[in-house]
Amino acid sequence: MTTTPIADYALLSDCHVAALTSREGSVDWMCLPRFDGPSVFARTLDERAGHWSIRPDGVRSTSRRYLDRSMVLEATLRTATGTVVLTEAMVVDRSVEGHDLGRDAPGLLVRSVRCTAGEVEVTSEFAPRPEYGLIRPLLAAVPGGLEVRGGPAVLTLSSLAAWDLDGSTARTRLRLREGEETSFALHHRTLEQAPPRIWSPAEIADALEGTVAAWRSWSGAHQAYEGPWEDLVYHSGRVLQALAYQPTGAIVAAPTTSLPEAVGGERNWDYRY
Repeated sequence: MTTTPIADYALLSDCHVAALTSREGSVDWMCLPRFDGPSVFARTLDERAGHWSIRPDGVRSTSRRYLDRSMVLEATLRTATGTVVLTEAMVVDRSVEGHDLGRDAPGLLVRSVRCTAGEVEVTSEFAPRPEYGLIRPLLAAVPGGLEVRGGPAVLTLSSLAAWDLDGSTARTRLRLREGEETSFALHHRTLEQAPPRIWSPAEIADALEGTVAAWRSWSGAHQAYEGPWEDLVYHSGRVLQALAYQPTGAIVAAPTTSLPEAVGGERNWDYRY
C-alpha cells in the first residue's frame, strides 16, 4: 500500500465518481463509472494498481485550498527555480443548479498546470490500471492525446504534450516559464455510451470555469449559515454533497469504498456487502 497518509489526500467529485489526489500531485484513487465501480487508479491499495501524477522537480513546499465555495482544488507547489499552480476538478455542468448538481456530468477529470513565477520542470506519469491493477491496458497516441483500452471503461487523455509510451505507462516532461500553462483531461465512458473524445485546452479551461460556477451556485442556494466556523461549516456541506450519488441522493459511506484500517486487520469491512 502507499505510504501517503489518507489525510494527505483531497477529494474531487462530480456526484458520480470520486478521485483522491495527494499533496504530491498524484491521483491515487478513482473508480468508474460510479463511486462503487472498479478502480482505474488504486495506488492507495498497491503501488502497482494505477496512478496519474503531475509533479514539478524538487518541490520544496506545497499549499492547497479549494477555490471559494467550490470543490475545485488548487495546489501551489514551490521549487528552487519557480512556482506552479495545479488546479483540478471532476467536471459538473454549469447549467445544472440546485439539487440536480452533477446531473449530466460529462465524466471528465481535468487538471491544469500554470507557472506563476520563474521556470519549472514538470513531469507527468499516467499509469491507468483498471480492475484494481489486474488489467494493463493498451495505450495509443491519437491526435491531441492518448487513447486507453482495457477493462469496462474506455478512456481518452487529452493533452498537447508529447508522451513516451512504455507498455501501459505514459510519461511526459515539460518546461514551463512564468505565464505558461498546460492542461489535461481524462474522459471516461462505458462501452454502452458514446466514445470518449479529445478535449481542447479552451474546452478544458471552460469546463473548469463552469465547475467553479456550478458549485458556487449550489452553495449560494443551499448555504446560509452565519456564525462560528462558517467556512468550515460550508465546506463540510459541500463535501457531503460531493459524496452524494446524484441519481439517488444517497451519500456513500466513503469515497474509497472499503480501504482497510490495516492489512489483514480484524476491523476491515466493506459496506457494499
